[in-house]
Amino acid sequence: MASTCTRELQESRSLRRSRFGCRNCKLRKLKCDEGKPQCKRCSSFGVLCNFMSNIPDLHPLATDTVRPLVARGKARLQSPLPNAVWTSDASASYQLNAKCQDFITWYLGRSLITPDDPNMMQVNRRLLELAFTYPFLMHASLAVAFTYDRHLNGSVGCRRTVEECYHWSQSTVLLNKRLRGPIENKDKDPIWGTAAALVILIFSSPDAYTPEQAWPLKSSDSSDLNWLRMSKGKMSLWHIVNPLRPDSLFRVMAATFAQMHSPLPEGGMDGIPRALASVCNLEDSSTAETNTYFHAAHAVSQILDLPDSEVTTGPTQLFMRSIHGPFENLLRKKDPVALLLLYLWYRKASRSIWWIELRARVECPSICLYLRLYHKENGDVHAFLPGGSLGDKWN
Repeated sequence: MASTCTRELQESRSLRRSRFGCRNCKLRKLKCDEGKPQCKRCSSFGVLCNFMSNIPDLHPLATDTVRPLVARGKARLQSPLPNAVWTSDASASYQLNAKCQDFITWYLGRSLITPDDPNMMQVNRRLLELAFTYPFLMHASLAVAFTYDRHLNGSVGCRRTVEECYHWSQSTVLLNKRLRGPIENKDKDPIWGTAAALVILIFSSPDAYTPEQAWPLKSSDSSDLNWLRMSKGKMSLWHIVNPLRPDSLFRVMAATFAQMHSPLPEGGMDGIPRALASVCNLEDSSTAETNTYFHAAHAVSQILDLPDSEVTTGPTQLFMRSIHGPFENLLRKKDPVALLLLYLWYRKASRSIWWIELRARVECPSICLYLRLYHKENGDVHAFLPGGSLGDKWN
C-alpha cells in the first residue's frame, strides 16, 4: 500500500511539473518554482516567464521590442515605437530595439564568420538585406553578433547573454517552422545562411564556464560534441538549397566550399609530421581502412604549419568532416590520441577563427587536464602538450 501511495505521489508531482512549469525552465532544464506571473528562475535570468502560450521562449524582460501584453486572457501588442525598424514576412515579425540596431551597424555590415574574407563580406552584406524580410535570418544574425560581442570580452567562460539566447531560440523556432513548408528558390539563401549561423552559435556556446566543467573532464552525456550533430544537419540541407547553384549569393564562395570538400589522401603519411605520425601509429602503408586516425591526422596536419592568416574556414572544415564513424566513436570514448588530434586542431584553428576560439577557451585546457589525469603513462601524447618536448612548436 505504501509503495502504491509513493508511486502515485511521484506521478502526481511529475504531472504537476509538466502541467504548470514554464517553458523557459523546461528549455533550460531547470526546475520551475511555478510562481506567477513571473517564476524566480525567469526573473533572475531576465526573461519574460511564459506559462501562457502567447509569450515567446526566452523573451527578454527589459527590451523596447514589441512584446505581448495580457489583458483578460488575450494577448495584445504594445504600441510600436516611432521610427521603428522591422523585419517581417508573412508569418512572423520583429521590431528591432536600439541595441539590435547598433549591433547591425557595428557588426553585421561586415563578415563575422571570417572577417578578412572579401567574398564572405560580399555575402554578408546581401544576407543583411535579406534579413529584413526573413525574421529567422535576422534573429540568427543578431545572435551571432551578440556572440561575437561576447568573444570580444576576452575572458574565459563568459556567459551567454539573455539577448543572445533569445535570438538563438527565436531563429531556431522560425527556421524549423519554415522548413516544414514548401521551399521556394528565393528562400534558399536565407535558409542556408541561417543554418550556417546556427552551427556557429552551437559551436561557440559550450555549456561549461571553466575547464573543470568542460568536456572531456565532465561526465559524458548527450550534450558532448553536440555541435557535430548540428554541423551534419546543416550539410543535410546542401542538396535542398544547393549553395553553388547559378543564382546563389554563396556562389562566390566556391573556392572555400572546394577546400571544405577536397579529398584527403588515400594512403601513406606524406604531409604528417613524423612525431604525430608515430603517436597515431601511421606508416607508409596506412589507409583509412587500416588506421582509424588516418583522415583526422591528415586533416589536422594540413593546417598545422600554415601561417595563422591562411587558416580560414575551408581548411579547418576538413578536420570537422573527418569526425565520423570509428574516429568519432573513439573521440566520444575519450581515446587519448583522438583527443590529442582535436586539441591540436583547436589550438591552431582558434588563433584565426573566433567562434572556434570561444569553445577552445574551455575545452583545450580541459583536454590537457584530462590527459594528464587519466593518461599519465602516455609520454608520446604528453610531448605535444604545453611543457612537453614538442609543446613549444605545436602550441
